[in-house]
Amino acid sequence: MAPRVWVAGYDDLEPVAELMAAFRDWMRRDAPSDDTIRRTTAALLRDSDTNFLLASRDGGRLPAGVCQLRYRLSVWTGTEDCWLEDLYVREDARGGGVGRSLVEAAVERARARGCRRIQLDVNEQNGEALALYRSVGFSTESKSPGRTLLIGRPL
Repeated sequence: MAPRVWVAGYDDLEPVAELMAAFRDWMRRDAPSDDTIRRTTAALLRDSDTNFLLASRDGGRLPAGVCQLRYRLSVWTGTEDCWLEDLYVREDARGGGVGRSLVEAAVERARARGCRRIQLDVNEQNGEALALYRSVGFSTESKSPGRTLLIGRPL
């Protein structure tokens, strides 16, 4: 049976927050705290420009993975863009199609919202994630001459 994917509602706050905290732990980060993750997740679940998708293995009800989508209007397309901000699958559920199901659902969710593109960033050393994204049509090729880099600055 294929993984079941659904758009998280406010009643899914606890599993979303738990999976986001597990993602933080997987990345070996100390922050944000569990309380901050829970509080921020609660606010984002109420934000019309954010979706969290949850997926369970084998059609079950216990979430094994989470995907966060953020939407913003783009001058360059005249429509919203979708930013796949986070994707995490519990280690015991990896290799069972949960991640693929979440990414495919994210693409469909963005299309249904009218987005013309979906983007994300991924660690260049994370070969499994790169392979997954490439297998569902994402490209790491630059859209213009030269290399485009994601840059940022803490404030």
